Amino acid sequence: MVEQTKTRAMPPWHAQNTDECTVSFGWKNDTRLSELEIATFEAWNAAGLPEGDAKDAPPPRPLSPGLSGVQLELKPTTPFALEPGRDQFRCFILDPKLTKDSFVNGAFVIPGNAAVVHHVLVFSDPQAKSLANADASLSYDCFGGASVDDSQLLTAWTPGGIPLEYPSNIAVPLSAGTLLVMQVHYHPHSATDVASDATRLQLRFSDNAPQYTAVNALIGNFSGSSADFGLMPGPDDPAAGPAFLIPANASAHTETMQFPFKDAAALAPRLYGIGGHMHYVGVDEKVTLTQPDGRTDCLMQIPHWDFDWQRLYEYDAPIEQLRRINVGDRLDIRCTYDNTLANQKVAASLLEQGIAAPRPVRLGESTLDEMCLVSLTVLYPAR
Repeated sequence: MVEQTKTRAMPPWHAQNTDECTVSFGWKNDTRLSELEIATFEAWNAAGLPEGDAKDAPPPRPLSPGLSGVQLELKPTTPFALEPGRDQFRCFILDPKLTKDSFVNGAFVIPGNAAVVHHVLVFSDPQAKSLANADASLSYDCFGGASVDDSQLLTAWTPGGIPLEYPSNIAVPLSAGTLLVMQVHYHPHSATDVASDATRLQLRFSDNAPQYTAVNALIGNFSGSSADFGLMPGPDDPAAGPAFLIPANASAHTETMQFPFKDAAALAPRLYGIGGHMHYVGVDEKVTLTQPDGRTDCLMQIPHWDFDWQRLYEYDAPIEQLRRINVGDRLDIRCTYDNTLANQKVAASLLEQGIAAPRPVRLGESTLDEMCLVSLTVLYPAR
């Protein structure tokens, strides 16, 4: 406990201010310990772990793995049978049976088989178009998204994720009759001993229309580029132009991406929260917003990336003070990778596959590919 708290590995909180990134606000629900709290652990250990007076102990705190105030829980009609040895992307149609327009104020995904669930994305399907893709189990293979053209991302889950819980004046609207599509990325491996999965979705609703509408977006994973958009030139690109390639045994390898906001709408949204996403080779992710006049605002840096501890980081400030995203602003994403055996996640994943040495890694959806992705939650005044 002393070692883990002194190195700040625990409690897990990976968004940090660094020499190159100072975020304008603090973070909500920041679990980091103070220096005094860390010193208390060390002093307690040095004193021989005294128990203290039992009558002064607080009552046990129940640990709930789910969403507080959950009102609806949905899961696939039947457990999904996994195919060992390969990544699978499966979409499950969930029907919340909404008889009127509703407002989702909280959501959480509980993996049924956490050993193999790599991530989960939940999309809205307002016109029930997903039914055309499904078989009798109300599910279908899907890659990259829900395969529904008018869907919107409702929530996401990655290892280490916590429930998404908006304040009472923020929600995601769902029209009556909307279906939900839950895309689950499965990564079976040699340690897998469970043959099926039944991941669940929990939801909480607001009684009234919110003051602000939350919109979630995933930005990044660009494989090509133009003058101001997409994958930028990198250190190991071929002569033909930018390419996402992390050479074997490369450390401190960077890939950078740009995303200009060309259609931020008349009511410029406010940035409510941000998160990063890479796989096992990733070690550092930095996200910056650059204004047309060249001024920059660091939005987040995760200097010690850990795939097993991912979350949405919410800015701790009143909504009216949150950063606006305007037309002409540009999102700059820099992802740093260590494709050597010194990276414990790389060493473990290679061992899992029976591979002796690192190999080149490219952009892709599979767990053993890589990503450079940012999740943004922005707020619009509700209409």
